[in-house]
Amino acid sequence: MQNIYEQGLDRNAANFAPLSPLMFIERTAAIYGSKLAVVHGGLRRTWAETYERCKRLASALTKRGLGVGDTVAVMLPNTPAMVEAHFGIPMSGAVLNTLNTRLDPENIAFMLDHGEAKAIIVDREFAPIALRALQMRGRTKPILVIDVDDPLYTGKNAGIGSIEYEALLAEGDADFAWKLPDDEWAAIALNYTSGTTGNPKGVVYHHRGAAINAVSNILEWDMPKHAVYLWTLPMFHCNGWCFPWTVAARAGVNVCLRRVDAESVLTLIRTEKVTHYCGAPIVQSLLINAPDELKQGINHQVKTMVAGAAPPAAMIEGMEALGFDLTHVYGLTEVYGPASVCVKQDDWAEKDIGERARLNARQGVRYHLQHGITVMDPATMTPVPADGESMGEIMFRGNIAMKGYLKNPGATEDAFAGGWFHTGDLAVMYPDGYVKIKDRSKDIIISGGENISSIEVEDVLYRHPAVVAAAVVAKPDPKWGETPCAFVELKQGATCTVEEIVAHCKQHLAGFKVPRAVVFKELPKTSTGKIQKFELRKEAGSASAIDV
Repeated sequence: MQNIYEQGLDRNAANFAPLSPLMFIERTAAIYGSKLAVVHGGLRRTWAETYERCKRLASALTKRGLGVGDTVAVMLPNTPAMVEAHFGIPMSGAVLNTLNTRLDPENIAFMLDHGEAKAIIVDREFAPIALRALQMRGRTKPILVIDVDDPLYTGKNAGIGSIEYEALLAEGDADFAWKLPDDEWAAIALNYTSGTTGNPKGVVYHHRGAAINAVSNILEWDMPKHAVYLWTLPMFHCNGWCFPWTVAARAGVNVCLRRVDAESVLTLIRTEKVTHYCGAPIVQSLLINAPDELKQGINHQVKTMVAGAAPPAAMIEGMEALGFDLTHVYGLTEVYGPASVCVKQDDWAEKDIGERARLNARQGVRYHLQHGITVMDPATMTPVPADGESMGEIMFRGNIAMKGYLKNPGATEDAFAGGWFHTGDLAVMYPDGYVKIKDRSKDIIISGGENISSIEVEDVLYRHPAVVAAAVVAKPDPKWGETPCAFVELKQGATCTVEEIVAHCKQHLAGFKVPRAVVFKELPKTSTGKIQKFELRKEAGSASAIDV
């Protein structure tokens, strides 16, 4: 029997609308249409102009037969076309598939086939890779190929498409009557995981999650109206952590950037008065270690998010020296990018840099609109004690979680076993409710029966003044089974010996945790700046061990 609050109080068009980030650009264009939306070199474009272009894109795709349930892939850098794709493609009802521009043709071909892309928008810089991928496809159905001729691209690659992007937009209607999805659970985006252990998995986002994470970004940063956001984070990575939609919600400015380098980033921060940007640790280190002359003239408040690895003390100090406010976030592709944040408490500012680094290194607490984050024993699905020592697996649940893996019900079921999303990250829970990663399950080094956290060893390596990046993986050992192998990238102009690295580690680690092999090299990284440990694992087997 219905209770009194279930009688005659049905959902209807007047009291319920599907949540979607597409609402954000519609509102911003109506209220702040004359405000700056996009900066790209000499280009300045308002929100009214950007919204019109998004509607033209949606209209043109619709006229060409694309709509609900269709996939439109894009292979673009952080340019205005990429911003527009985040709105125009889902406005047509289609699903946006942002392709990692650093991948090889084989991976791109797999994604185009697996996602059943019916169109692809390609910047000329990536035309050769996209062309090879199109030739390698297994599916025989033709794909509409659209070239983007970005004026800031200085290379010589020719286009490979049947139409150029601006010509496509000219086909579209500026007054296109797009509509929200009938159901907020409808897919808005498809993002592929890295695929380091086999074919990548297609992570499907829904409109509700995209909108909710975009709003959570605002809340975590107290992001004001008309914030100026610099695109150092690739928009192909988790849809830029949902920030294309976040910036639209705040009527902010998208400062586009084709390629990250210290001079370009610092120049744009200074000249465009950038207030916010995101990046992996390698991006932050790039700015910290830039020549002093590039840092001059930045006198305004800049906020930055870092993810991918916990910020070491040297990074926190370096950011403070720049006057930048650093926020540590954590997440995965399956949770729309960041879904937890290390909220800084007021009294942390009074602590010394070592203690602040320890506190800020934690992955923290759930995002505002995420339902929960916990650390559980995956075998029993019971929480571990919140003692900072008992290890379990980080799990999320709630509004900021994928629909599932495309065409992979088994992997989806495994990922959501027990009603929680299983991250695969091993962690502890502290008494204050903050989570701290100890390692990926595959990155625990078992040496002589003892578990060694690669992250713990890496944290020590980052404390060495000559080290800019470090990664530790297991090296096969006939006696111990495995021992730690450290790959170390030195700061520009710095020198260091293996013996110095080992001596440094001995000061801070138990003997069995000290690396028995040290390799100096530039570390392989993904396009988002994450260190590719799978490449280092391949190399670790041939690295020479040392006597510690």
